[in-house]
Amino acid sequence: MRPVRDRDDLLRAARSVAEHFQTDRVIVVGSQAILLTWPDAPMGLKITPEIDLYPANNREWEARNPGFEASEEISALFGEMSAFHQRFGFYLDGVDENTAQMPPDWIKRAATAEIDVYGRTVVIVCPAIQDVVVSKLHRLAEKDLDFIRECFAAGRIEVAAVLAGLRATNPDPAILSRA
Repeated sequence: MRPVRDRDDLLRAARSVAEHFQTDRVIVVGSQAILLTWPDAPMGLKITPEIDLYPANNREWEARNPGFEASEEISALFGEMSAFHQRFGFYLDGVDENTAQMPPDWIKRAATAEIDVYGRTVVIVCPAIQDVVVSKLHRLAEKDLDFIRECFAAGRIEVAAVLAGLRATNPDPAILSRA
């Protein structure tokens, strides 16, 4: 298994989710959102066995499939130890729009790319690095700290923008004091 993710992995993940959920937009959250705009990011930022994403039509899909959650469907079909994981060497973590705490206006800075999924155009949406950092500051696990440090060391973090984004999420005061 390849522990280092690349842009092809991101595209494969988005195609798989778009096809299964018949959606025209796939939202990527978490560290691997960098693969769209920063494919030559330092190796340490791309070492992960997973990509976190969800179909933009997740709530509509759930309404058509009572009793099922889109995030659980992703984890079941494409998650850890799935046939997808065994075939491609990474897995998809099913998340939703509430997983990552990002500034309310994150979508204005998001990067997008169009891909073809069996004749349909699908848009991949990836938050800007500063917004990914904001979400990681909320969780602040050790791997989140490592990600933030590497982005900072590479000169990819505008501290003022991150702090403004963090304030816009109304964080617990303890989070602001750590930032």
